[in-house]
Amino acid sequence: MAITASTNPVGEKKPISFSNLLLGAGLNMFEVTTLGQPLEVIKTHMAANRGDNIVVAASKTWGRGGVFGFYQGLIPWAWIEASTKGAVLLFVSSEAEWYARSFGAGNFTAGITGGVIGGVAQAYATMGFCTCMKTVEITRHKQASAGVKPPSTFAVFADIYRKEGIAGINKGVNAVAIRQMTNWGSRFGLTRLAEQGVRNITGKGEEGKLNAYEKILTSAIGGGLSAWNQPIEVIRVEMQSKKPDPNRPANLTVMKAFNYIYSNNGIKGLYRGVTPRIGLGIWQTVCMVGLGDMAKEAVAKITGEVPTGKH
Repeated sequence: MAITASTNPVGEKKPISFSNLLLGAGLNMFEVTTLGQPLEVIKTHMAANRGDNIVVAASKTWGRGGVFGFYQGLIPWAWIEASTKGAVLLFVSSEAEWYARSFGAGNFTAGITGGVIGGVAQAYATMGFCTCMKTVEITRHKQASAGVKPPSTFAVFADIYRKEGIAGINKGVNAVAIRQMTNWGSRFGLTRLAEQGVRNITGKGEEGKLNAYEKILTSAIGGGLSAWNQPIEVIRVEMQSKKPDPNRPANLTVMKAFNYIYSNNGIKGLYRGVTPRIGLGIWQTVCMVGLGDMAKEAVAKITGEVPTGKH
């Protein structure tokens, strides 16, 4: 049956909104500078040191520099990543979700489509070298403990580039792409599904407007449930880790890293760090989906621009 305007009310295609790009960057900067980076540091530590539980990871992180230990890699890499990937995500996912709706997709399918395409765009456009350098900062050997002044983060970056070139500073980017497409595909899709459930429960109808509390609740549900792909995150960390390990195979691929982790740590090893990852997923999704929806509507009222997507 052909899809008509009445069965697929997506509306007219809106022009690209520059304010939405700035909004995406701002939301991501807020997310990473508040709870995002501390949860990222603990999650990455546990993924790289799979014998440490969350308490041990937090204790060792504190021992690396007190409260500043939890913000390792924030400046400049997490800020560079946040200020670019947020803009990419909101722009690309909004465009992709609109096009999916124009082909007749429902909320759930359109949300997954927008999230998947936005996540892949993030990984290859902006995130490869940033995630690599953040992981290097968190996992590299602490020379200071041996009385040697550690090199600056830019010196480490230059050394990796000199030895391994572009491939070295983008190590693990394919795993990042898999993580991001499954991350945001799940987060947007599950959040849209939760939103529809809330609309049904509250009797608001298929396109009923959710209040702020309902948006935050549905975003938290979508973000928390999306931690199912933690094995991809552990693989990504292993591929980018600078933690000394003579048993680690050279030139890791996604499958080599999977086999190495599974053979040494089993299924539990592949899910190491899932608890802080759930917290991180909830916080990121609340910021980028729940707050993103509300912020885009607020910006639209100020600028007169109509948001290109529902998130």
